[in-house]
Amino acid sequence: MKKGLVIVESPTKVRTLKKYLGKDYDVKASVGHIKDLPRKRLGVDKEHDFQPEYEVIKGKGKIIKELKSAANKVEDVYLAPDPDREGEAIAWHIAQELKPARNRKRRFHRVLFHELTAPAIREAIKKPGVLDHHRFESQQARRILDRLVGYEISPLLWDKVRRGLSAGRVQSVAVRLICDREREIQAFVPEEYWSITATLEGDVPPPFKAAVAAFRGKKLKISDGDQASGIVRTLESSEFRVKDVKKRQKKRNPYPPFITSTMQQDAARRLGFSAKKTMMLAQKLYEGVEVGSEGPVGLITYMRTDSTRVADEAVKEAREFIQQKYGKEYVPERAPRYKKGKAAQDAHEAIRPTSVARHPDEMEAYLERDAARLYRLIWSRFVASQMAPAILDQTTIIIEAGEYQLRATGSIMRFKGFTELYEDVKPKKSSKEGEESGVLPDIKAGDVLKLLKLEPKQHFTQPPPRYSEASLIKALEENGIGRPSTYATILSTIQDKEYVKLENKRFYPTELGFLVTDLLTHHFPEILDARFTAALEKELDGIEEGAVSWVDVLKRFYELFSQRLATAKKEMKSVKASGVPSGLKCEKCGEEMVIKYGRAGEFLACSAYPECRNTKDFTRDESGNVKVVEKKDQETGFVCRKCGSPMVLKKGRFGEFLACSAYPDCRNTMPVPTGVKCPEQGCDGDIVKKSSRRGKTFYGCSKYPECKYASWERPVAEKCPACDSPVLVVTSEQEGVQSLKCPNKNCGYRAKVSVNKKD
Repeated sequence: MKKGLVIVESPTKVRTLKKYLGKDYDVKASVGHIKDLPRKRLGVDKEHDFQPEYEVIKGKGKIIKELKSAANKVEDVYLAPDPDREGEAIAWHIAQELKPARNRKRRFHRVLFHELTAPAIREAIKKPGVLDHHRFESQQARRILDRLVGYEISPLLWDKVRRGLSAGRVQSVAVRLICDREREIQAFVPEEYWSITATLEGDVPPPFKAAVAAFRGKKLKISDGDQASGIVRTLESSEFRVKDVKKRQKKRNPYPPFITSTMQQDAARRLGFSAKKTMMLAQKLYEGVEVGSEGPVGLITYMRTDSTRVADEAVKEAREFIQQKYGKEYVPERAPRYKKGKAAQDAHEAIRPTSVARHPDEMEAYLERDAARLYRLIWSRFVASQMAPAILDQTTIIIEAGEYQLRATGSIMRFKGFTELYEDVKPKKSSKEGEESGVLPDIKAGDVLKLLKLEPKQHFTQPPPRYSEASLIKALEENGIGRPSTYATILSTIQDKEYVKLENKRFYPTELGFLVTDLLTHHFPEILDARFTAALEKELDGIEEGAVSWVDVLKRFYELFSQRLATAKKEMKSVKASGVPSGLKCEKCGEEMVIKYGRAGEFLACSAYPECRNTKDFTRDESGNVKVVEKKDQETGFVCRKCGSPMVLKKGRFGEFLACSAYPDCRNTMPVPTGVKCPEQGCDGDIVKKSSRRGKTFYGCSKYPECKYASWERPVAEKCPACDSPVLVVTSEQEGVQSLKCPNKNCGYRAKVSVNKKD
């Protein structure tokens, strides 16, 4: 009989655990959650202390049956889902499903794997804990809160704005941050200012630059070109004399090892990874990778954490490596200790390599390119965090020229310290224009300097930057919104719901995002308030710590929420029919144009509809004003079968289509052809682009309903080299590359091909 059954979340972990636990233990995977609230109804009894109604997730019945069968062969079940709230909920539900009959003995143990290495796995099995009902109740409270907000506000938005919309307790606050920032940018008025830089030379080289900084001992602001010109004329006839030379040694301390948010931010800045991609790669590194003769091994510690704490043995290993690789001077006398954040739960270690000995150079052979890049980032950040500070000699020169004062600063790296391995890539806070001069000459107070050149330069103040993924995660963390496990999901959700779009790695709110945010902010001010959301997060932490009842938290929340909901149902303005005023007049009838929301996106429509059916595409300028976009009909090369006029490309509520250019005399329309012949034998139709009832694009035969051919993947006119299928389908497209596969399920052909442009 085996010693026990170990149940984890991921099938990937099964291989790693089996290697270290051997044949004594059976290892199975739940493949995530096995139970959840019902998909198509609220599933929360508001009248009876918010009791949830859990049900087995569709498709998980077979997994539960396998787990029960395995559990019947052992007395000890080790529940080892991830060591966080979600993992605790999974463990709790598994225990409920595997609970034995009264006459059977079965012991449940909670096992937390913070890293998947032999010592950590064996130690966790040797000293298991018990299920933590406070942590489970914290997760349950979060799930119910999100369900109440989502299921009770979403129908309201369907009724007032558009079907298919949704609201989320945390995601809506994230959208509000983006909308508020966009309005700051729209309201921003640039201010002119000038800088004046002097190129000076002393008795010894090199020449250097200094910036005009003060007048009569007070900080100087140069507002316009006339003022700058006057200062230049004065300086041209002034003597430049060194007033003071200040030299000091400056230390730059290393950065702490990664927590979830800083890993996502740095991976975005340095590697260009989305938060979702970073977490996916980190999950693989944590769960286990085949490393040559070692077999499957977890390369990093658990990647959902808000703690910078590091195990003593890991610190010791890093210090030994640093001394051997870089020298004794790179090892600080005492190992650095890093402060934890105000909201940090400190449940897990920082993100670090499970062994510094697994150098990134060696691991590249076993990892995909992007996984190897992320591992190198994590490894380098951790090792650097245990290294000595960098030491710089910083020099500041104060120069007097009449009543004006100029300043120049320069620095020289005396000891690279941690920057030998991990240099900062964040843009430095800019000093006054021209003040940072790099290497400065060896001059002293009283020296007279020769003026070589004066450079006045015009500048304008800049609006606050739009959020990137990295800066939005930082803002969420600083405001106490969400937790390490939720940042990536929040960023994905707000894009999937079309409330924001990511362009050039910056978030822009959509018209729909603005509208929904404004409606919710007005009618549910607490739900959209960052401080309220942060306070609720702290209450969830209090539930986990056993300091507060989960039912009491829900009761307090729902008392206010239900009042707001009842008022909103009566008073929220319906924009589904009336639209949102745009400030523009219809050129056909003179009535106001309003913004409406269709399946294909936002558009302008005349408020006199149906008497006037005028519609327009629009955009907004940097100040937020609505501007009509006049689009010329795009010719397609196709001819109308009814009247012979050219067919042009149009966009309607169901997406793109072809329409006769002779409209309204000819109202013929047709789907957009792809240029690919139908692959069905005996059919002479063409493959056309269509849209489902829910707005999803698919490809079908123009001869429908005679021919039923349909595909979610775009066909291309290339014959399969393996089975002679007349078409291949596109599975993914990246810049310059298409991934193709054969649609024949019995074939399996796949290939990547280079392309000049998308078909």
